[in-house]
Amino acid sequence: MSATVIALALFAAVLHATWNAFLRSGADRLWTVTIMSLTMAVVAIPFAAVFPLPSSEAWPYLFLSSCLQVGYSVFLVSAYRHGELGQVYPIIRGSVPLLVTLGGLVFAGEHLTLPAMIGVVLVALGIMSLSLGRTRASTTSILFALLTGLFIASYATVDAIGVRISGNASSYAIWVFLVYGTLMTAIFVAMRRRLALDIRSPEIWKAIGGGMVSLVAYGAVIASFALGPAGPITALRETSVVFAVLIGRVFLGEALTLRRVTACAIVALGAVCLGSS
Repeated sequence: MSATVIALALFAAVLHATWNAFLRSGADRLWTVTIMSLTMAVVAIPFAAVFPLPSSEAWPYLFLSSCLQVGYSVFLVSAYRHGELGQVYPIIRGSVPLLVTLGGLVFAGEHLTLPAMIGVVLVALGIMSLSLGRTRASTTSILFALLTGLFIASYATVDAIGVRISGNASSYAIWVFLVYGTLMTAIFVAMRRRLALDIRSPEIWKAIGGGMVSLVAYGAVIASFALGPAGPITALRETSVVFAVLIGRVFLGEALTLRRVTACAIVALGAVCLGSS
């Protein structure tokens, strides 16, 4: 891989951990993630007017992916309600390649390569390490984090199929942003009756910033995929686990124990092994 591809993948990893920090630090996290999704939808509107529509065969996948992303957002909010960024984020990111690998083994009869087997063991050990000790993650936060990872693995699988048959990957992504943002806003209004939008509030600008960071992170990943191999790029992006721990310490005042750093490094290494395989 070229230096440009490596830089883009690492940049995406930092940004992904950053927007999760935006969400974790929000006073009302469900409201924050809703504003973030709405921001992404609004930004996508002018692009939807320019790019061609996805093929008709891709729309069921597009809607299913959007629904799964709503579920992902709700469970992510619940996970951060019960756990810290440096605890929850590594479990989520580590569980995604683990679940995808195990799913391929169980449902598709795929054989595990040596790197994949090493990755499964390392991710499992890292997650277990985060659930032990005095500063361990709570059982509730671990459960919600694993369910969040399941939703991510599910919509990633759906997207992998939908993008291929859409005719245009950019159009597919644009409409996912639009549908997801609309659904997330509708769910919030159904739960809370109204969505407060006070442009004088610092919280709304923080949430909008989080939405923009998420968009840029996605764009950086897409750009890196266009220039280099997907496997190593995906593996590099999982280093976001390490960045999340550092961001949690510096900006959120979370504990940075040797046990947590070691556990997160093990999760990141395991995710790299799974991604590269």
